[in-house]
Amino acid sequence: MNWYLKVLKEHYLDFKGRARRQEYWMFILINTIISIVLAVLDQTIGLTYGGNGILGTVYGLIVLLPALGVTVRRLHDAGKSGWYYLLILLPIIGWIWLIVLFCKDSEHGANKWGNNPKEIGNDVAIESIGTE
Repeated sequence: MNWYLKVLKEHYLDFKGRARRQEYWMFILINTIISIVLAVLDQTIGLTYGGNGILGTVYGLIVLLPALGVTVRRLHDAGKSGWYYLLILLPIIGWIWLIVLFCKDSEHGANKWGNNPKEIGNDVAIESIGTE
């Protein structure tokens, strides 16, 4: 949960730098769980309009920019430009290529988007979230 909060609190509109695999995948996992819970809640309470749940739609709009930011930063960590996210427009092949890039380990050392987040004490920053 701390990785999810880190993306929302510290990197809400951050498209610069790098995001390690754990940060990206934990954000995606928590985001998916919250989206499913809100979809069930929308259906249970009857908060749907035109087939779309109101709570889920509002939540989706709130996390749209942080999700895009963490995705771009994850691509930077894999050594690719954020523009590679446009591969999502290519059916099947683009999606598979993106999943491979998202699963790829960080480039060792610094690249043109910054230092490797594994090397700069990122775990210490994560552990301190919520303890203040």
